[in-house]
Amino acid sequence: MRTGRRRRSLLLRPTTWGVLLLALALGVLGAGWWVSLLPRTYSVMDMGYPDYGGGSAVGHAPAGSPAAHHGQAAPAAATTAGGAGAVAVTDLTGPRDGVPDVSVTLTARQERFTLASGEEVDGFTVNGASPGPTIEAVQGDLVEVTLVNESVRDGAALHWHGIAVPNAEDGVAGVTQDAVPVHASHTYRFVARDAGTYWYHSHQVSHEQVVGGLFGAVVVHPDGAARAAGNPAPADLVLPVHTYDGIRTLDGRSGPTHVPVPAGTQLRLRVLNTDSANLRAWLTGADFRVLAVDGREINAPPPVHGEAVHVPGGGRVDLGVDVPAAGLVLHVGGRPTLSVGPGEQPATEPGAVPHREVDLLTYGEPAPLPFDVTAPARHFEYAVGRRVGFVDGRPGLWWTINGRLYPDVPMFMVEEGDVVVMTLRNSSGTVHPMHLHGHHVVVLSRNGERATGSPWWADTLDVASGDSYEVAFVADNPGIWLDHCHNLQHAADGMVAHLAYAGVSTPYVIGGDAANHPE
Repeated sequence: MRTGRRRRSLLLRPTTWGVLLLALALGVLGAGWWVSLLPRTYSVMDMGYPDYGGGSAVGHAPAGSPAAHHGQAAPAAATTAGGAGAVAVTDLTGPRDGVPDVSVTLTARQERFTLASGEEVDGFTVNGASPGPTIEAVQGDLVEVTLVNESVRDGAALHWHGIAVPNAEDGVAGVTQDAVPVHASHTYRFVARDAGTYWYHSHQVSHEQVVGGLFGAVVVHPDGAARAAGNPAPADLVLPVHTYDGIRTLDGRSGPTHVPVPAGTQLRLRVLNTDSANLRAWLTGADFRVLAVDGREINAPPPVHGEAVHVPGGGRVDLGVDVPAAGLVLHVGGRPTLSVGPGEQPATEPGAVPHREVDLLTYGEPAPLPFDVTAPARHFEYAVGRRVGFVDGRPGLWWTINGRLYPDVPMFMVEEGDVVVMTLRNSSGTVHPMHLHGHHVVVLSRNGERATGSPWWADTLDVASGDSYEVAFVADNPGIWLDHCHNLQHAADGMVAHLAYAGVSTPYVIGGDAANHPE
């Protein structure tokens, strides 16, 4: 009998161990789920951890992940800390006084609307259409834009993509303002300091509102002195590329479009990629030059023939061309196309799809940088990956920043005047268009190869899987700035970090009564 009981006990042991291991695994999973839960209200000041990039510890150190609150509101002190001499985001405004040179009212609606090419879609409009009206200014103009939310149920906010506005004007719900509720308004004021091609778009639930059409273009023309120093201003075409509910459009039209332009015209084609995915733009019928990238001029751009230009999601390129008598065609990776030329539709052959792309690392001629990158005050690592885990209680395969899941992400800490070098790495298996608010970066190298062409300035940079970029910038615009992927679904899934200046804090919170969702 004793032998039989011993045998039965031995037979039970594997099952017992299995139960214990299962219980342990469930406990670990449960703890991971619990820790990942986001509170109803939290501040970016409490997110993640401070990263000083090898420089001195400065300013307010984030108090820790908001997940520690387990569904409770963040302490009020967390949103206002910053030490002696602290500056609030609300203090970092554009000019409050003065008559604006450009004054625009933009009314946002959530509605079913008709594209310029006739298709009906559900989404968002600005002044009754999408794309919204193009805002045009001249360098040095004081710009005033009033956003009126007529019917966008989740609220709205306007971000000025690529424009180095003061931090309070950046339009990020939960960081620089509250989302504007239905029947309310918010006014933005800033000086248009840099000529170039930019755009505005909602930064509240952006993976729905921008995708649905809440955006428009901004063009800042050179001032008179800048024009006199260069060539006469060319004719402009502003051409946002956007996909509405599977319908790909060029300036709101899904089919081929013709614009009559006299032969010999110096034409600037401003191509804006307002989608999350990248695109390739090229011309057939004439050689062209890449005049600018993300609003920054290329130095001595040579002619391009048989190559395409890569445009990240959120990025812009300006293409310059002299219109030939036979006309030309702009391609943006397939349909739709835009033909340009005298009279009727130009008789330009479609031409072959280019297999090569302009390499901006070597394109154009070098020029001195306005700051010394050889001895930066800080050097940050921004490594994008992917792993299994929980984000806000949801299991999945999530994006990581420096190995960590949202909201345990870095707060890159700087002091005004710092020269900053940042290394962007991607091992996630897919491309990410990385966008830093409030600043332009200059590309120093890609995969160890140094830049040898024109300075390549960007505010949105595609980092392919397996690639690494070294970029630099000067911390010259105090505030708290998003540094995130501009594939907007990726951002909604937690691919968001922040750049924070010493002593700057924000009174705004994510969630809360305003239901802010900056993503």
